[in-house]
Amino acid sequence: MAINNPPLIFIRGGGDLATGAALRLHHVGFPVVILELASPTSVRRSVCFSEAVYEREHTVEDVTSRLVSADQLQVTLEAGEIPVLVDPNADVLRNQFLTSPQSTFLVDARLMKTKPESLPIQLPLHIGLGPGFSAGENCHAVIETRRSHTLGRVYWEGSAQADSGQPEGDPRRVLRAPANGFVNPLKKIGEYCTEGEKIAVVHKKPVLSPFDGVLRGLMHPRVEVTKDMKIGDIDPHNDASVCSLVSDKALAVGGGVLEAVLVKLREWE
Repeated sequence: MAINNPPLIFIRGGGDLATGAALRLHHVGFPVVILELASPTSVRRSVCFSEAVYEREHTVEDVTSRLVSADQLQVTLEAGEIPVLVDPNADVLRNQFLTSPQSTFLVDARLMKTKPESLPIQLPLHIGLGPGFSAGENCHAVIETRRSHTLGRVYWEGSAQADSGQPEGDPRRVLRAPANGFVNPLKKIGEYCTEGEKIAVVHKKPVLSPFDGVLRGLMHPRVEVTKDMKIGDIDPHNDASVCSLVSDKALAVGGGVLEAVLVKLREWE
């Protein structure tokens, strides 16, 4: 299907699942803009476009994201890059010079897992990722984010599976803050860790590796964390490539987002 005058697609959040969606959309020619917090809380930072907030620019696989102001959106898109705006409330949607209610889509990929707040304007397509969204009530389409045979599926009615409250796979892989404070990293993402090795320190308390593996993600040192908050991720395989490639889950969810966008465009033909 030829895509003439593609809609501008905003993605709220620039974490790993949001990045998978952004890559899928970008690769087929959709202009994509990411809206982020002033201090993003992404853990798998090496494969998250949100990292541009800290580094000014960040490349994931073959695509570069760049921290910009609203007046730099168009020139950044024309350069083939993904603009990242610090705009947690999606205020840019009210800017009639940059957006149009008739040709702007929104993907909420913040994974808040709670009912979202109302948007400042009505849009032709609002896609929600995971729990908290209900198609036909607070969005138009919901994408399943939980690993199962329904991962990445598009729901035009109803909701995704409820949040289990438990991490997928071996729960030991998730590193949690031992105290309130800031993460002082002692290992870099992509480095091999041995069981019991000190990975980071939070308020003088150590974060230890639960088993041998590769450090797949770690919270940025500028983020203030709270006790028991997820701050890192260990992969049990000795394969550092997992730290530089978008995950199968993120690509599956991104495929669902792309499907929903194309279904909406087909309605407009």
